[in-house]
Amino acid sequence: MSPHHAQEALRDTGRRTFAALAVPNYRRFFVGQATSLIGTWMQMAAQSWLVLSLTGSATALGVIVALQTLPVLLLAPYGGVIADRVDKRRLMVALQTAMGLQALILGVLTITGSVRLWEIGVLAVVLGLNNAFENPARQSFMLEMVGADTLRNAVSLNSVQVNVARAVGPAVAGVLIATVGTGECFLINAASFVAVVVSLVSMERSKLYPTPPAPRASGQLREGLSYARATPEIIVPLLMMALVGTLAYEFQVSLPVMASHALHAGAEGYGFMTAAMGVGAIVGGLVVAARGRTGLRPVTLAVMAFAIALALAALAPTLAVELIALALVGGASVSFMSSGNSTLQLAADPAMRGRVMALWFVALQGTTPIGGPLIGVVISLAGARTGLGVGALACVLAAGIGLGARRRLRRANGSPLSARASAAGVSYGGAATPS
Repeated sequence: MSPHHAQEALRDTGRRTFAALAVPNYRRFFVGQATSLIGTWMQMAAQSWLVLSLTGSATALGVIVALQTLPVLLLAPYGGVIADRVDKRRLMVALQTAMGLQALILGVLTITGSVRLWEIGVLAVVLGLNNAFENPARQSFMLEMVGADTLRNAVSLNSVQVNVARAVGPAVAGVLIATVGTGECFLINAASFVAVVVSLVSMERSKLYPTPPAPRASGQLREGLSYARATPEIIVPLLMMALVGTLAYEFQVSLPVMASHALHAGAEGYGFMTAAMGVGAIVGGLVVAARGRTGLRPVTLAVMAFAIALALAALAPTLAVELIALALVGGASVSFMSSGNSTLQLAADPAMRGRVMALWFVALQGTTPIGGPLIGVVISLAGARTGLGVGALACVLAAGIGLGARRRLRRANGSPLSARASAAGVSYGGAATPS
């Protein structure tokens, strides 16, 4: 290949990888989110440190995490109903502002030295309530920003963004805690919400692809659940994520024990392990952004790759092998999340998209209060390797659900369900069909 052709191929790859950033509204949102997400991860790290400083109790820390995630499990489906009823952009402005105020209050209480554990708990519940309503709106708003053709790329870039923030935010928080204090992390997070609110307010509304709000009516939550249950192209990825989200995504429980007890690598080794998974997620997200596909086949292949990577991580005899395995875990994890998210959004009826994405959020994060303790018990009885192995087995079972569903849908080829999936831009043999 000539140098000219090589340069042209590289430019084409770059355009595919970052295609969504060519959309001005998404570009604004991406920059605002980048700032806000770093602040959010700073707050998460600082909040954990604050709770441990006040109590010295890992149990208290677990209670605070549960208080923050339980509203997602209980209320996110209703958050999807609200997202379908209202202007999603305006709802996000209100909720992002509320989250900024929550961080500001926590920062002021901490800096003044008056913060108490019960106050942290109350504010954790407030943040969880905001997440339960904001996340379904944000997920379903993605399609309104970029359109169907660029959705998969936008979702993948968001996954990369989250993992970069996950690496940067806690590191910045650690420096600030050591130099100026914990409260400053909360105040910086509060200020970071200004960026995302400004990005939402300044969008060119004429360049959006708005979904008409669903009229207010009784039984809309039940209607959304019934719609998801009766639609194979919706319920299958949701079931797969619910299984994987409950048993495989509990790394905050399994990795510290794997580092300390199984690999005897200590805190430094744990840091390398989380970094390896983050780097793998970033690389995997960029690959998916450039070449990823939507549909049940890619979702199933991604979860199978996730199973293999988790099995390697469970069996790794040394830290070096573990780091390689966890990089693969990160890449496969992002591929599964991105392809599943995009598939659901393209397959969902526009009037149901908020409710469908709320169920996805519940399956991904709302299962933490259930899965965390379950994997904790498994690890306490059989060790961290078994905990990771249970996650791998969950991914294998999820892949089995996907394979079985693909066979049934192929047999029903030409049925109204297949026609609806095709019209939604989802191909259950592979890539999305052109919109």
